[in-house]
Amino acid sequence: METDYLTIQASGNHELEIKKSRFIADLGRVTTEDDAKAFLADVTAREAKATHHCWAYLIGEHDEIQRESDNGEPSGTAGVPILTVLQRNHLHNVIAVVTRYFGGIKLGAGGLIRAYSNATSTGIEAVGVVKLVRQQELTLTVDYPNYDRLNHYLTENAISILATNYTDQVAVTIAVDLAAVADTQAAITNLLSDRLTVVVGDIAYNEVPVEINASSRDTTD
Repeated sequence: METDYLTIQASGNHELEIKKSRFIADLGRVTTEDDAKAFLADVTAREAKATHHCWAYLIGEHDEIQRESDNGEPSGTAGVPILTVLQRNHLHNVIAVVTRYFGGIKLGAGGLIRAYSNATSTGIEAVGVVKLVRQQELTLTVDYPNYDRLNHYLTENAISILATNYTDQVAVTIAVDLAAVADTQAAITNLLSDRLTVVVGDIAYNEVPVEINASSRDTTD
């Protein structure tokens, strides 16, 4: 991927009970269809006695790969609602598997759609969402008298510090959003009156937590 994007914070699951049926939403990060199939296989093996394992996933910078399955539920009542929740929350490179243990009460088509949507939404909220931001690593080396000024600036401007190495000088490695690299470097250079050295490192994705309210406000009949 060459752009910033949202995905889940970590793999995990969350369970709902709706009219005596158990719905377990498992979320995972995936970057290939093989990853998605392996994740699905793991969930299916873990919940081998379940009635259904419905799922959907989105893979690729522009969601080039989109798949979903009702896994035996009435057509359009499970896979599509799961996929729609992932799309609505702008998540990428993610799979959601919603496992159902039937509790004996039929929900009807509308009830199933809401149940699978709600299970996915609350699952997303439970595991959390992050923004993967492409950032430039910069290593700033300063003498000790300037270290406190630099550290204060980085803290005040919420710039991520990846590492600090103390020798005869202090080398601080930071991560800066690509669009802000030039301005940040200029500001720090000006702050320290050019009394530092800067080494440009790699461009890498770093994770920034995102607050999200994914829950559908629908209720089952």
